[in-house]
Amino acid sequence: MPEVIFNGPAGRIEGRYHHNKGPNAPVAVILHPHPTFGGTMNHPIVHALYYAFVRRDFSVLRFNFRGVSRSQGVFDNGAGELSDAAAALDWVQVINRDARSCWIAGFDFGSWIAMQLLMRRPEIEGFISVAPMANHYDFSFLAPCPASGIFINGEKDAVTAPEHVTSLVSKLKTQRGITIEHKLVPGANHFFENKLDELMEVVEDYIDRRLAQSEAA
Repeated sequence: MPEVIFNGPAGRIEGRYHHNKGPNAPVAVILHPHPTFGGTMNHPIVHALYYAFVRRDFSVLRFNFRGVSRSQGVFDNGAGELSDAAAALDWVQVINRDARSCWIAGFDFGSWIAMQLLMRRPEIEGFISVAPMANHYDFSFLAPCPASGIFINGEKDAVTAPEHVTSLVSKLKTQRGITIEHKLVPGANHFFENKLDELMEVVEDYIDRRLAQSEAA
């Protein structure tokens, strides 16, 4: 899990990167929760997402948005953070020019940024959106959602009530061949306290099913 530093729009960006040396290894980028509320790339959920992809032979990057820890710049209410995420994906793709697929995953604020990046980068073919803050941010740009993925939230989320995520998913329009899944983790709050294992069971089952479908195609 080597530390990496790469250039972003606001200066240097700090990250952690796992490189898979296998031919055509897929890539994944993981985005952390809200920077002004203590969100970093070392959040337990971000950490768990990172290793879920590592164990499945992905090359994986997680990083700190601008202004967090050793990443330069200041919080930019989303616009700058989206640029950071695009720079992170660019960096991963330069190192993995022959990657056979590309995924994005985010938690909380990172979920909102991830979905915006998804709309701008057609090479992204899978996403995992954990605890999307559907009542705090506008997700109407997902029209239609260009890639298959999964939304996961907690039954007892007091930050974004489950019905907001259900409403978001129900309104999504999809193109042919695109499937959007939605899973509710029983008893879980916004941060999946004491429910991280249950969250990761859902995440890992989804990734495994998608990889199996890809291999069978």
